[in-house]
Amino acid sequence: MVIVLVGVLAVFVMPRLNNVDFKARGFHDETLSLLRYAQKSAIAQRRTVCVGFSVDSMTLNMAAAGATGCPGGVVMTGPRGESPARVKASSGVAYVTQPTDFSFNGLGQPSVPQSLQVAGAGVATGQIITVEAATGYVHD
Repeated sequence: MVIVLVGVLAVFVMPRLNNVDFKARGFHDETLSLLRYAQKSAIAQRRTVCVGFSVDSMTLNMAAAGATGCPGGVVMTGPRGESPARVKASSGVAYVTQPTDFSFNGLGQPSVPQSLQVAGAGVATGQIITVEAATGYVHD
């Protein structure tokens, strides 16, 4: 009887203890959402929005009025009012390869096309996030 109970607990409890995949998917979705927000903000404000990356985070800055680059720009507020507009990964979650910093111009076009993928515990998870070169369309 004890062995059966331990087996049942193992089946239901063990998957809940290994939640790196869940955290990686959440980081993937937050990155995708914030990239879409960056593009839409660039179009709405008709200003350059710069996207900066570190190994496990992404932040947004908006160029000063009339400027084309983000040095000296404004730290953006996120869609929920948080400042700065940023996503940060949980421990054990990061981008597969270091993405390069880029920007969306006032038409929503990226300065360089991007492909991003998230890894949990060093293993790539989820789909690749793509920023299209000509249109700036962000999708996975």
